[in-house]
Amino acid sequence: MRIDGRVPDDATEITTGQANRVWYIGGREPYILKHYSDPARAANEAAALALLTHHRAPSPRLLHADVERQPAWTAQSVVQAEPVPADQFLDELVGPLAAVHAIPGTHFGRLAGATRHHTWRDYLHDRLNLYTATAPDLATAAAALRRDLDRVNLEIEPRLLHHDLQPGHLLRVPEGPRLLLDWELAAFGDPISDLARLAVRLRLLSPQPMLTHRPAPADQRRLDLYWRLHLLADAALGTDPGVRAHALALTTGTST
Repeated sequence: MRIDGRVPDDATEITTGQANRVWYIGGREPYILKHYSDPARAANEAAALALLTHHRAPSPRLLHADVERQPAWTAQSVVQAEPVPADQFLDELVGPLAAVHAIPGTHFGRLAGATRHHTWRDYLHDRLNLYTATAPDLATAAAALRRDLDRVNLEIEPRLLHHDLQPGHLLRVPEGPRLLLDWELAAFGDPISDLARLAVRLRLLSPQPMLTHRPAPADQRRLDLYWRLHLLADAALGTDPGVRAHALALTTGTST
């Protein structure tokens, strides 16, 4: 099978992200071809899929990639599956997410295409720097988060995070495993951050429903902190007007 990142004439374009184009390439050995407008995201997804493939984790397999080309691209195995219905999403996410969070890392932050950090706290401060540089009007909210960030115990071991969990990214293979798609934002960090990110994507007014067990007070504090961080990220960087307005309202305490 020869894969060079080009789009064959008979390729079928399928549902894509806001900044990517994705095709189904048929034939004897079909695959999914993904072109990226941001090479850093391509590098990160390629690194994440390679790691997941190595660990036989619940994800597509990385077949080939070239993150130096324009546009950067990855080729991934085809997943013949349907999205898990929204009302079953949280229940069916538990197993795949546990498998992902069992994969250790050697640093904090993105797997590739970005600065690696020695501590999780350094990574989070770096993200806050980005948000305030992009949206200076949110500096007050960011300053409050910085103070709280420095009060929380973040001595954790880095674990793989999907970091973009939302309905549609979990697929159900008939009589098979559940698989997670779209690993562009994968990072090494605290698994509770994945739950906080999902709470933001589900537009919950509190992240507490994400902890199904009786959480320790330290876990609750971290969940709340990460939830506020992810809201600030959407308020500063969100490209969808509805997502950005919702996050801004919760971040600044204003009504939508």
